[in-house]
Amino acid sequence: MGYVDKEDIMASNDCYNYPCLVLNADYQPLSYLPLSLWPWQNAVKAVFLDRVNVVNNYKKVIRSESYKMMVPSVVSLKDYVSQDRAPAFTRFNLFLRDGFKCVYCCSSEELTFDHLIPRRLGGKTTWENIVAACTRCNFKKGGRLPKEVGMAPKLKPFQPSIHQLQAKGRKFPPNHLHATWADYLYWDVELEK
Repeated sequence: MGYVDKEDIMASNDCYNYPCLVLNADYQPLSYLPLSLWPWQNAVKAVFLDRVNVVNNYKKVIRSESYKMMVPSVVSLKDYVSQDRAPAFTRFNLFLRDGFKCVYCCSSEELTFDHLIPRRLGGKTTWENIVAACTRCNFKKGGRLPKEVGMAPKLKPFQPSIHQLQAKGRKFPPNHLHATWADYLYWDVELEK
């Protein structure tokens, strides 16, 4: 390998310092929460395999003996990935659907999930029967129906679409947003005047 400047050397833990935003072929993020990010190594590999277009770069160079390139900060897929599939039924997606709040008291502390119709009464573990609940409300309700204990969910559970979850995800921006990502992420925050 040829001479490399110290500031150009990518340390093994640098992949966490240079995540790459992955956009679909329509320039929308594949997901908002969690944000569709790849480590820089995966982005570089996708560039070499001609699977993505580089949209923007970090001011960081990687080098080999015969090649150098800027580290991608934003890439778009060359082939569109359909977003019409049903979302995975996961705890995270359930909390996202319910806004990371208990449907009974709106607390965001110690979230768990609750079967509206308890399993002992034939309730199923489905989108339409599970809601986010804080441990206090879940314990209070126990294995009973909400109306039996005077609790009414503020949200009727439903199976969300990928688009509905993405819209919810826009309300929860990640802790780290690189400046080159701004044009592709539309967060629900007040703009500076």
